[in-house]
Amino acid sequence: MIVFHECINFAHELQGEKMSTIERIHLEIVRAIDQLGSVTAAAESLYVTQPALSHAIRKLEESLDLRIWTREGRSLRLTQGGEYLLSVANRLLPQLERAEQQLHQYAQGERGTLRIGMECHPCYQWLLKIAAPFLEAWPDLDLDVIQKFQFGGIDALYGYDIDVLVTPDPLKKQGLLFVPVFDYEQVLVVGKEHPLRTAKYVNPEQLANETLITYPVSIDRLDVFSRFLTPAGITPKRHKLIETTDIILQMVACGRGVAALPRWLVMEQQTRFDLFPVRLGKKGVDKQIFLGLRKKDTEIDYMKAFVDMARSSESVRS
Repeated sequence: MIVFHECINFAHELQGEKMSTIERIHLEIVRAIDQLGSVTAAAESLYVTQPALSHAIRKLEESLDLRIWTREGRSLRLTQGGEYLLSVANRLLPQLERAEQQLHQYAQGERGTLRIGMECHPCYQWLLKIAAPFLEAWPDLDLDVIQKFQFGGIDALYGYDIDVLVTPDPLKKQGLLFVPVFDYEQVLVVGKEHPLRTAKYVNPEQLANETLITYPVSIDRLDVFSRFLTPAGITPKRHKLIETTDIILQMVACGRGVAALPRWLVMEQQTRFDLFPVRLGKKGVDKQIFLGLRKKDTEIDYMKAFVDMARSSESVRS
């Protein structure tokens, strides 16, 4: 991280020179104290003296006419205003740090990094097949994959924390474009000993006594619930959360539960695991994966190339 005080002369502040109401250093201070728990530790992490940091806090509170912290013994507790300022710091500082990193890469003649946000857990397998040819075609560009977003995938795209969002749930938002990449069917996955392995399709009632294994995603965003179980008023006997695709597949293969996954993923993994896909309902559950982008980025050459490679990928066709 490029520490902001390297660009600000603290001596001017200490001499009483007027500052604008909120400076980046204030956001740095609020975040550092929240993360490290004390003014001393925060000052050390920001490479400033404790008196200088305390002075900056007082000047901010005076300019805002608002207390940011209250003391509880030796510790500081954020006020309601301080909590809001912390939320601003957590949103803005990563963007500023990212901008500095990106500008530094440009200064060094590098293209930078294409940051891909994932709201589709099993799509990692798909992305891996695109990554290799993409990196080969763009040797001066790196790829980074981000899964956990503090404010959600859409906000991460808006906030420039990511450049592309892989999602099955597009939202119409001003300034964003969602490009359909591929269609797939969500199916129930069972092991070789499961009585449903030969069924043409499964009804919701047949999962009432099952252990359903899913990714750690809110129920309203899991299609097996929102489009299959919940409309029928059915809940599984047990709902188990597992983050890793391979572990989910291994658990299902060993008869520890059932899962709902893309058919293409199941077909690809059948050489590794004894798995059997079963249609969810007579008509099935059809899905589509989209790439979300900022509209003004759609003409960037490497962005267009990534979208083209994603749309032409054969890795999910079954």
